[in-house]
Amino acid sequence: MDLQLAASVAPLLGWAVHGAILTRRLTTARRDPLTGLHTRAGWTARAEHLIRRHPNAAVLLVDLDHFKTLNDTHGHAAGDAALAETADRLRSWCGCHGIAGRLGGDEFVAVVHDLAAADLDALTAALHRPLPYAGSPLPLAASVGACLVAELPAPSLTDALAAADAAMYAGKGRGRRGSRASR
Repeated sequence: MDLQLAASVAPLLGWAVHGAILTRRLTTARRDPLTGLHTRAGWTARAEHLIRRHPNAAVLLVDLDHFKTLNDTHGHAAGDAALAETADRLRSWCGCHGIAGRLGGDEFVAVVHDLAAADLDALTAALHRPLPYAGSPLPLAASVGACLVAELPAPSLTDALAAADAAMYAGKGRGRRGSRASR
């Protein structure tokens, strides 16, 4: 190989490798390592895009019920298993019609193209199925709040999350687990 050619190719190769490493780090930073779901930063950009493209989009906030008790009773490994399973169930429910993320702790979020087509009752049922763990079923439960973006005065992700949060806590406040849409 010509020395001059090698001298000009080496920096290009170095930049290509550097770019690949940075891309990998960015992708890793936008994924939750336990669940594989998008973190808040990774989810937000995708959610805003879906909201712009789909006028019937809905934003959901999911909070595991009694998670601290589960952790305290069965241990943190069981808690991690519950988080990972919740993420899998939420991701499966979203399918190709939306995107799920983990905000942190036991809070999850999703946006779907059309809530009527997504079947919120199916999600609630899935989130309440016990988790087989270490030879016995772990009870799982979650509260879900949903906001139909079209019902907001201005379709923004921030307002949709606030409305979904209010709907979720309204359901928790009544002492019932399950789902509730904002109205």
